[in-house]
Amino acid sequence: MQTAVINVKNYGTIRVELNEKEAPISVKNFVELAQAGFYNGLTFHRIISGFMIQGGDPNGNGTGGSKHTIKGEFQQNGVKNTISHVRGTISMARAMDPNSASSQFFIVHSDSKFLDGGYTGFGTVTEGMEVVDSICNDAKPADGNGTIRRAEQPIIESIAIE
Repeated sequence: MQTAVINVKNYGTIRVELNEKEAPISVKNFVELAQAGFYNGLTFHRIISGFMIQGGDPNGNGTGGSKHTIKGEFQQNGVKNTISHVRGTISMARAMDPNSASSQFFIVHSDSKFLDGGYTGFGTVTEGMEVVDSICNDAKPADGNGTIRRAEQPIIESIAIE
């Protein structure tokens, strides 16, 4: 089992146990991007308290990703994945295309089981949910979609893999 250590500037550290058994493609993609330093300096650009915090977009606005996309590992896409979107689950963000996940991910703030079967959960926060809580408490979304103004986006200093 691999662990991702997400360091968020001025907030602290979120430790996530990655589940390669349930989501091997997503874990491999996330680990490779983290080890390449892809996430260093990126932000959490979309924050909805009581739902989730989303980051990993090089454009900082929900439109960007890495150079490639991966297969969605969830029931609606013909893949068995039993990870439920409960508080502390890390999952891949995607567009409408079920195979459009790239680098963007989100951490569930409050149980959101309606996402089960349609998004790839690939791990669980083991330490640092208080960091997620603080990020959600401080967020001042510019719209109902959770968009955070660029200057107010929490910065991911680094994601290390242990």
